[in-house]
Amino acid sequence: MRTIFIIMDSLNRHYLRCYGNGFAITPNIDRLAQRGTVFDNHFAGSLPCMPARREMLTGRVNFLETPWSPVQPWDECLPAMLREQRGVYSHMITDHYHYFHSGGEGYNTIYNSWEFIRGQEGDTWRPLVEEPSKPEGARGLEGPCRWGYWRNQTWAPMERDEDYSTPRCFERALDFIDRNHDAQDWHLHLEVFDPHEPFDCPARYREQYGDQWDRYHFTWPLYGRLDPELDDDDTVRHIRACYGGALTMADHWLGKLLDKLDRHGMWEDTVVVLTTDHGHILGERGYWGKMQMALYDELAHIPLIVCAPGAAGGGRVQRALTTTVDLMPTFLELHGMAAPDQVQGRSLCHLLAADADHHEAVLYGGFGKDVCLTDGRYRYFRQALPDSWVHHHTMMPRGSQDFLAVNRLQMEYGYFLKYPSDRGYPQLRWRQPSEAALDAPDFNLLFDGQTDPGQQRPLRDAAVEKRLAGLLRDRLAAFEAPDCQYQRLAL
Repeated sequence: MRTIFIIMDSLNRHYLRCYGNGFAITPNIDRLAQRGTVFDNHFAGSLPCMPARREMLTGRVNFLETPWSPVQPWDECLPAMLREQRGVYSHMITDHYHYFHSGGEGYNTIYNSWEFIRGQEGDTWRPLVEEPSKPEGARGLEGPCRWGYWRNQTWAPMERDEDYSTPRCFERALDFIDRNHDAQDWHLHLEVFDPHEPFDCPARYREQYGDQWDRYHFTWPLYGRLDPELDDDDTVRHIRACYGGALTMADHWLGKLLDKLDRHGMWEDTVVVLTTDHGHILGERGYWGKMQMALYDELAHIPLIVCAPGAAGGGRVQRALTTTVDLMPTFLELHGMAAPDQVQGRSLCHLLAADADHHEAVLYGGFGKDVCLTDGRYRYFRQALPDSWVHHHTMMPRGSQDFLAVNRLQMEYGYFLKYPSDRGYPQLRWRQPSEAALDAPDFNLLFDGQTDPGQQRPLRDAAVEKRLAGLLRDRLAAFEAPDCQYQRLAL
């Protein structure tokens, strides 16, 4: 068996035509969907980037225990398990630079081999002592991360596909397939940062969306509310065109990979999985970005497409409720392995041939923020109590920028989590304050996805909330959540 795991970061299902009336020009995602099974009720787990990836590799919910995290000493990760128990060769190709910067330590080395394509977002790559000048009137280039981005931008004309790291990732994947298409028992992890911001691409891709923006350089909105003085309808249309262009560029190169699989006749014994970590808000609800606001469906209800030999396929829609932690045990089963006891996800393989039940409810959220639950119909966002806190558990005190500040290192050492304490692994822990979502009301948000799919009319239904709060508590228990979660959520 050969498996290809394709992750596109910040891929919003609401913009995809295979999920309805999306505006994005993605003929090759559509092509993959027509060959495979489209999961219509798939949800994110832990947001954002690295929490989601730790879930994908370990099959365990991340956000209840720790935020942005390196691989922990106790993590049993998919590539290592494939190698050690089945001799499966795994290779990572990515331009997702968070794997190689602070807080992402330990992910790449669990693969047999890996390739890192440089230059995405704030990847500190190009050596310029003097800061390059910004375009006159440029917006969204403030701060060290964005200066790193602008340094990288100044080194290339940026009008050829090959000037961008997403096409270069796909080029390396094409080479991998050419070299290894006759081999068996391998797993290719192909992960591209696009269409994550900054939403850059050659102009011809933006022009497919009618973009005629000429006010100032702007491809990277700051997260939060739209600026009432700057963000008019034309600004939103421009950013959506930039997002669409970056996605269409990625889709174009996905087509080359699908062509390669066709050419080598690989579909009879190769599984292809396409998904994302979360969506992105592009002006909807008056916001840019993610995480600061409540985790509406634009962020949490995400795409998943699986093409597998022997599956029903043919564009079949699977409506079972699934989530990110299900991916790791799925790949294990595809390679003939059972998931170990600590894995909290469930393999999706039984859903590829027929409709069936899967989860009664799933959790999703960000560390220290609302804990969200869906039963497939309702969306319930349980807020933390004012002035509450949550424990950060780790043995690697690194964040997304560097080592944590000294005032956050006043910590306890002991056995606090059921897993991995039952395997003999201790943890460090310390308190961090809970965070409320931007513009949070004074009640727990509840939406009926059946009657209000756009999540415009919050429900105030005590009976429904009581049932969902009970489900949420049950899920916390099933996921062995630390005590602080029950306390901060008044459960």
